[in-house]
Amino acid sequence: MKPTEKQFDAVNFMRQQRDKLSDKLSKMTKAEILEYFKKRKEELTIKPCA
Repeated sequence: MKPTEKQFDAVNFMRQQRDKLSDKLSKMTKAEILEYFKKRKEELTIKPCA
């Protein structure tokens, strides 16, 4: 078998995102972290059309 070259490395991408989030959260207080996730949930939640 021929080894194929990856166009996208999911494991590497996930590690980068985790490190980025950890760095951001390490500088916040517990209250700021809770507010951050509440805000993110509102932004990313898909709401049904009326």
